[in-house]
Amino acid sequence: MPRYSLDDLDLSPGKRARLYRLFHEHGPGGGIAMFLPVDQGLEHGPRDFFDNPDALNPEFELRLAEAGNFSAVVFQIGIAEKNMGRYAGRVPLVLKLNGKTEIPSDDDAFSPCNATVEDAVRLGADAVGYTLYVGSPAQDRDFIQFREVRREAEHLGMPIIVWSYPRGKAVEAKGGQLTPYAIEYAARVAQELGADVVKVNLPELNAEKEKQTPAPYKNASFEEEEAVRRVVEAAGRTPVLVSGGAQKDEADVIHKAQLSMRAGATGIIFGRNVWQRPYDVALSLTKRLQDVMRESAGVREPALSHR
Repeated sequence: MPRYSLDDLDLSPGKRARLYRLFHEHGPGGGIAMFLPVDQGLEHGPRDFFDNPDALNPEFELRLAEAGNFSAVVFQIGIAEKNMGRYAGRVPLVLKLNGKTEIPSDDDAFSPCNATVEDAVRLGADAVGYTLYVGSPAQDRDFIQFREVRREAEHLGMPIIVWSYPRGKAVEAKGGQLTPYAIEYAARVAQELGADVVKVNLPELNAEKEKQTPAPYKNASFEEEEAVRRVVEAAGRTPVLVSGGAQKDEADVIHKAQLSMRAGATGIIFGRNVWQRPYDVALSLTKRLQDVMRESAGVREPALSHR
């Protein structure tokens, strides 16, 4: 599976410059990326910080992002405005433009905007993030809201990373949000709607759930790496970032990164798997992940800023 470079993509100069910084000047380098998302405080509330209370203070993640040379941190606007000032120019920022709490049911999932692309420019961000709930009964509002974000991003030369997540009652009735069917569909929708980069979960292979998916998926059988490769192919010329999900054993985290890069992903976006650990452990895992990513992707050169 080919991994598209920036030269393969039809991008405006502003988008190309910002993605170049993320994929070449920071992180693993060589056209691949590793992001540190810290938007879970809005999405899940304080419960995600119980394993590592130090991570409640965004200074923890910013220190880790700088020392570990992440491609960028991902913050909601309130956290970015209060904490990015001293790290501006040292730690790249992806500003998340929308979000929701986990308190309402996901049956009619919708993530309203709470910030703008103009805010991202003001804060020196190199990309914006947008959560799109594919299959939700509210997806008509979601598509319209995303269209306005995309229009503003095109005008200002800002790349959009789309968190493309299957959600809603209809998705659950068709096997759930982690089937190959659902995740391939989400990757394709992000491409169709104009994402510059797409973030997806890894598919989970579960024969019973896959029987509930539409044909021909319900009669198909995929090996682990093939299932991930199919997601990357569904995204077409849109670079794919693989989500880390909830905290796992370190060996599982390393495997997930290796699998993603071998299957053609452009990068990983691991948050809780990293910052829920003590600082020294998180930093050590970060460096190991970047080494594994470069090796699995066949990248020889580290990021330009760390040569």
